[in-house]
Amino acid sequence: MHPRRKNKGTMAGTILVTLIIFSSIFGIVFTFLTIRNKERLVLIENGADAKLFNSEKKCSFGQFVLDLVLLAIGMGIGVLVGEMFHHNGMEDSGTSISCIFLF
Repeated sequence: MHPRRKNKGTMAGTILVTLIIFSSIFGIVFTFLTIRNKERLVLIENGADAKLFNSEKKCSFGQFVLDLVLLAIGMGIGVLVGEMFHHNGMEDSGTSISCIFLF
């Protein structure tokens, strides 16, 4: 069997999985925003105050730094676990990358 024919099947599968993932994410975000808008309209029609939607919750610089530090720690743990998997016999088919996104 020609090696290029083998790649076409895996390429189609990769494209299909990518499209499914992105369409799922789009569907979830679209549904969330649509339902949130409908809830707000119903509350306004029932006489709720518009200030209810202003949370006035501002993110401080310290909170932003803490978020970045926790993200960096998670990425470091992911790299460490991925490399441990790689050295213990797993093939290098994205173990580090998958563990980074896992942690």
